[in-house]
Amino acid sequence: MQQPIYVIGHKNPDTDSICGAIALAALKQAQGINAVPARIGHLNPETEYILNKVGVTPPIHISTAKSTLSEIEIDEAYTVDESDTLRAGWDKLMEHNVKTLYVTDKEDNYKGLVTIGDISKIQMQDLNITTQLLKKTPVENFRAVLKGKILLEGNIPLSGEVRIADKKLMDRDLNGAIMVLNDHEDSMIKSMAKGCAMILIAENFVPNEYIIAMAKQMGVTLINTSYNVMKIIQMVYRAIPVSLIMTPANKMIQFNKNEYLEDVEREMLKTRHSSYPVVQQGRLIGSVARYHLLKSSRKQFILVDHNEKKQTINDIEQGEIIEIVDHHRIGDIETDRPIVFRNMIVGSSNTIIAMMYDEYRIKMSEKVAKLVAYAMISDTMNFNSPTCTQIDRMIAKRIAEEYDLDLEEMAKDLFENTATIKGKEFDSILNNDSKEYILNGYHVCVSQVFIFDFDVVNEIRDDFIRYMDKQNKTKHMDLYLMVFTNVEGKGSRFLYTGRLSGQLGPTISEFEKAGFVSRKKQIVPGLSKELI
Repeated sequence: MQQPIYVIGHKNPDTDSICGAIALAALKQAQGINAVPARIGHLNPETEYILNKVGVTPPIHISTAKSTLSEIEIDEAYTVDESDTLRAGWDKLMEHNVKTLYVTDKEDNYKGLVTIGDISKIQMQDLNITTQLLKKTPVENFRAVLKGKILLEGNIPLSGEVRIADKKLMDRDLNGAIMVLNDHEDSMIKSMAKGCAMILIAENFVPNEYIIAMAKQMGVTLINTSYNVMKIIQMVYRAIPVSLIMTPANKMIQFNKNEYLEDVEREMLKTRHSSYPVVQQGRLIGSVARYHLLKSSRKQFILVDHNEKKQTINDIEQGEIIEIVDHHRIGDIETDRPIVFRNMIVGSSNTIIAMMYDEYRIKMSEKVAKLVAYAMISDTMNFNSPTCTQIDRMIAKRIAEEYDLDLEEMAKDLFENTATIKGKEFDSILNNDSKEYILNGYHVCVSQVFIFDFDVVNEIRDDFIRYMDKQNKTKHMDLYLMVFTNVEGKGSRFLYTGRLSGQLGPTISEFEKAGFVSRKKQIVPGLSKELI
């Protein structure tokens, strides 16, 4: 089973991140690569509006780079019914060349497991043990294991003792015994007289009517088979149901398909079993062994619109980064081998992705082209952001001409329907697009939201600062900055808290007067410079 390559954006994903993951995954798919667009966080309203408008399914949500059992190749779980004979179990083990069978009931619920060693030991067990097991063995199991025919089913309880006709036959205690006899009818009569419960008759011999009538009257079970006496004795112990020797499910380690491989390995090290059941809602879905973990590969990722560890998926060190496409500063992501790293000074990651389509001479689908265009509009504030470059404008113009798109109309429709905070919870506003930085040793968090009307900021100012104060009691940021940016690039309004508020207040006021709109190129560099 080939694992997919996950194309994924950053935490608290914005439109550039989500649309970039979809567009780049589509490019990889066109190249024959099993790529899947993914996301770490929830869609923001703007991105959700765009995906609905274009008619595209959101990327799948994943939260960790750890692999689960559902993501690696495991074996089929070969099963046997709890009422089946040891012989049936043995035959299935040989047929599939496995060492473990999983026992199920009539409703396919997992009940336990039985191994090739468990079945083999029955032949070597102390007779006291096998006697106890035969006492609980149903009549049908004897018939099945001997491939015989039930001539008469009686009701005498089995003692579990297996006997043959010999010189001391009349001296033995045969109450409840299982007799293995040939065509000597006299031995059958004597055995029934001594209280036997079952007679297994060799070579398909059928007793006379007198013996059958006697057996019926006394409650004795009669089964005949084509096997000879020696073969019957060899096979009779294999009539025991697997349920009587299995390890019950509640005494055996079992795994869920969603368990992480590291947790599975830790549990496996506590025992020495060759394989373990993988169960979902009581039903078997597979069998896993240590070698499955050893040969499994790490999840592979292509990072879009970020290259910093704190912004990427959790536990990334347990995954493998194979490519990065980004337009931000180079961060602290490390890899253990060379990778493709596309990092350009442009206003949108989707600008780079559009260029990659051109380089590979692959035409974007109409839906992908619209997603790329919307992402560029969003991330460059309709090409008015200071991060926007001539490359962004040139690529956008070419896409608009090739796919007959009206970028101005798309921008107007997008901003009118999404750039508002009215009616939104403070938590949604503060954490919708939030990034943390360490600037010269200080912990700084800068959240940003795009709006049409600055008047709404004045309406919530005092209540929002109190909310930020409360949130920062757990975050412990030296500066917690909320940026309300005009969606058309006409400046920003700032609210902030933290122990650096007094020191940086004048600087932030200058940001506002200067009409700063870019977190990456203006606000964060400005804060960093002031904190030197």
